[in-house]
Formats: sequence, C-alpha cells, structure tokens
Amino acid sequence: MTPESATIVALATAPAAGAVGILRLSGPAALEVGRGLAPGVPAAPTPRHAYLTSFVDAAGAVLDEGLFLYFQAPRSFTGEDVVELHAHGSPRLLRLLLERALEDARVRPALPGEFTRRAFLHGRIDLTRAEAVADLVAADSEAAVRAAAAGLSGALAERIRALELPLRELHADLEGVLNFPDEADGADSEAGSRVAALRSVAEALRAEVGRGRLVRQGARVALYGPVNAGKSTLFNRLVGEARALVDDEPGTTRDALEARVEWDGLGVTLYDTAGLREAPGRVEALGIARTKELLAAVDLAVLVLPPGTSRDEATSWTREAGDTPVLVVTGKCDVMTAARSPVGDGTGEVGSVRSSSGEVMRVARKDSGAVDGGTNAASAVPSPLGDAASDGMSALPSPAPPRVSGLTGEGVDALRTSVLARLWGGGTPSAVALVSERHADALRRTAEALGRAEEASRVSTLEVLSGEVGLALEALGEVSGTSVSEALLDTLFQRFCIGK
Repeated sequence: MTPESATIVALATAPAAGAVGILRLSGPAALEVGRGLAPGVPAAPTPRHAYLTSFVDAAGAVLDEGLFLYFQAPRSFTGEDVVELHAHGSPRLLRLLLERALEDARVRPALPGEFTRRAFLHGRIDLTRAEAVADLVAADSEAAVRAAAAGLSGALAERIRALELPLRELHADLEGVLNFPDEADGADSEAGSRVAALRSVAEALRAEVGRGRLVRQGARVALYGPVNAGKSTLFNRLVGEARALVDDEPGTTRDALEARVEWDGLGVTLYDTAGLREAPGRVEALGIARTKELLAAVDLAVLVLPPGTSRDEATSWTREAGDTPVLVVTGKCDVMTAARSPVGDGTGEVGSVRSSSGEVMRVARKDSGAVDGGTNAASAVPSPLGDAASDGMSALPSPAPPRVSGLTGEGVDALRTSVLARLWGGGTPSAVALVSERHADALRRTAEALGRAEEASRVSTLEVLSGEVGLALEALGEVSGTSVSEALLDTLFQRFCIGK
C-alpha cells in the first residue's frame, strides 16, 4: 500500500476537553471505516449532508451521539473521500473512536500536515495556499490572521502566477526559436526587455520578506537610553499596566522586561531595558550589557532622552544601537511647563523651564544643538525595512524629537503611530503578502537567473538565454509547487499540526 493509497485518520481538534471534538478520515476507505463507527448512516450518504447518529464501539454499544459528514472525492479538501465525526469533546471518547478506526488495516495515523499535503498533491490548492494554512493556525495577531487568510484565498498565489505565466510563455517562445527557427520570425526580438520586466517583479516580491516576517512573528521594539529618562514609566503606559518598577533612584531596571501588545493589528513585543550610564555597579553593568545585545536584535530602538539632552549626547546614545534603526523621543515632558522665556542669553539657552516640583531648569536652544522641546513632529529615522543608519547620525532629530510622558500619556499615541510608521513605512499590516524566508530564497534565485538571462540577451547565445530563463522558472516553481521535491515537501509539512 503506497502512502497516497492509505486512508489516514487524526483528530482535527485539540486533544483537550471541549464542547466538540472532530475525528477526520481521508482516503479510499474513509466512508466504509466511518460507517463502521456510525452504522446508522446510509450506505450511500448524501455528500455534504450532516447526519445526526450514534457512534458505537466494536460490540455495538453506543459511545456518543453526534454528527457524521461525508465529502465525496474529488470535491473535498484533500481531493479524496473525507469523513468527519463530530462528537462531544471528551479526550477519552475521541481516543476510543480513533483507536477503533485504526483497527482497520487500511487505516494509519496521519502525519503532521498530511491532509493539507494531500490537498496539494491532488491539485486542490497550490503550495502557497498550503503554507497559508499553517500560517493561519500559528497566527497570534489580527494582522497575521488577516494576512494568512488572504494567502489562503490566493492573494500570494495570484502574484506568483502573474510572474510564472509570462515567464513560462517567454521560455516557450525561446525554445520555439531554438527548435523551429524558420517559423519563429522575430519571436526573440524583445526577449531582453521581457526578462528585465520579469526580474523587477521577482525583486519586488522578494522585498516583502521583511514585512512578512513582521506580520508572522511580530515586531520587536526596545526602549533604551540613559538612566532616569522615563523609560519604565513609558513602558508601563504603552503596555497598559504597571509591569516595570518605577523609582526616582537611577538604575532601577537591571534586566530587560518584555510584554506583548497589539497595535493596529500588528503584534509587537515591547522591551524595557536597563538605563545606560558610565561607571555602573556590577549587577547594573550586566543589565547594560544585555541591553546592548538586545538592541542588536530588535527591529526598532526607541531612544528615550531626558529633557535638556545636548545633540552631542544624543549622538552618543544613538550610536549605542549600532545598525538598528532608532526613533528618538524626549521623555518626562510632564516635568516641564509652557513657561519658557522667549529671550535667549547668547549662551545657547532659551531661559527658564519650571518642573512640576518647582525646580527651575535651563534648557538649550533648538538651533544650538539641543534636542529637547519644540514640536511633536516625528524625527526622520529610516525604516528597518530600508537602509539602516550606518553611524546613527541620520537618526538624530531635525527638528526636535517628539515629547512624551509615560505619567500623563502626553504624546504616547503619536509615539505609537510613529513606531508603526517606522516599522511599515506605509500600508496596513494585514495587506502584506506573507512572503517567507523560503519564498525569498527561491525568488532570489529567480531574480539572479533572470539577471544572467538579461546579460545573455546582450552578449551571449540564445541557448544560454533560454537556459537561464528555464532556471528562473524552476526556482519560482518551488514557491508555487510546480517544481518541488519530496524532501522539500517533507520539510514544509513538518511544521503543521496533526489533523491539518
């Protein structure tokens, strides 16, 4: 018996107590085995019709009452005969039904993702839709759910098809010229321009892998900066609860705290890190070292500065993030009032700023190199999906950075909007195609082959040009599934759960 000819069975619901539990069978013996568990169902049941019936054990004793559904091949998810038993969600009851089904020699337990794999092998879905099933099951944010649902409905498949079909036509035209040169007058005259256009499409799809990862896994955003800048209070405000300890004593946060939030449907893991300063204590120094490690791993670093920080100081703090894009904000704006003196004194200061405690502070002028005060305009920081700042200088605010207060909430909504803008750059998270790293690798090889084909159209032979186009088509087929090995399928479907 070949793997495809065997009838497979698995629980399609979690192995835990619940209102409903589903046992699913697929294969040539699905109907016969299913009726053995539910003998009250007609010998030729109406497809897609729910039968209320009893489920019995081997001796005919009733175990439960539930629904029996039959999906006739090829109009089923797998393309085979499929039977589902909808019973009450008792794990022990479902185990009894599963064991009874496995008593038949024609039935074996389904492997992870095998139902979806059979759907792919029988042409019911392409590989992008199959992978979208796993993405939907694993989705843990609204954006991930919506993006996976779009993939399941064929959004990514359509974009791949829009590249694959003209690429296949180009390859056929080139092969026609090679095999029947007398009948292919001018068919290869525009090959170079056709190749260039297709290469651009492949590169555009490949560029979405970063956005796809953010949707799938969520974004990672770290708050960092000098001690006593208001990071922990801001963290608590963004999270919506008091997760971080807040105190006037510098160095309160010794280790990074994290919390999962969802902003505009996008999952975001937010980190509150140890404040950075010179000559910290031994334990605090360990926390600072971990902060620097974390900054190298996140998608965006939010530098929280205390009021009055100079531009030189801001530059130094920005460089602590390395290549990670930085968004700069001024924290603790609640300690400042609007009572600014409009007159400068020639020293680069604008005069007095009174704190909530009554203390009078001096702050630097915006045009003298200070980074506090002024406007809520977002600073010009590169997107993590674009070119990262090479030395941190491009992350410096111009004009002054937005001001926020974790205590009062001032500027927090604007900060949240700025963070999402830095992560996305535009559009909505749910609209992105879930291009995976595997897709990106295949698209990279597709684009590289088309690049060589474009060069061949200028300096080489038609045979070389056609060969490179063929390689591009083969690489692209790994995304759609038109050219995929059994080993690759094994790897892909191993990440599925059993019963899918």
